[in-house]
Amino acid sequence: MKKMCIHNRKELLESRKELRKNLTPAEAFLWKHIRAKQLDDKKFVKQHSIGNYIVDFYLASDKLIIEVDGGVHQNPSAMEYDEKRTVYLIELGFSVIRFENKMVFENLQSVLSEIRGNFKEK
Repeated sequence: MKKMCIHNRKELLESRKELRKNLTPAEAFLWKHIRAKQLDDKKFVKQHSIGNYIVDFYLASDKLIIEVDGGVHQNPSAMEYDEKRTVYLIELGFSVIRFENKMVFENLQSVLSEIRGNFKEK
């Protein structure tokens, strides 16, 4: 029986590329601080797909997903979608943490501290 790949499925490649080129301002701001192993020598990637979902940032070594949410995530259907997606990812063994755009801009050190707090023990 062939094992199904859940990471970076080919059919989502174009969507991932498009999202990488068009990060939201908050995603771009956070990315400047976590890319290139800047945060505790951890290698994050942006716009990584898992199953049918594309996550904002992913740290494979710790199975950690970081989502940066703007106002669009505040409506009931988006909240329901996000919840379904989070449950799916957690069931696969991933940790998911979410930050609102405002938090990223106004409390970056707190955001980075919370990310660090979700790293697995070495």
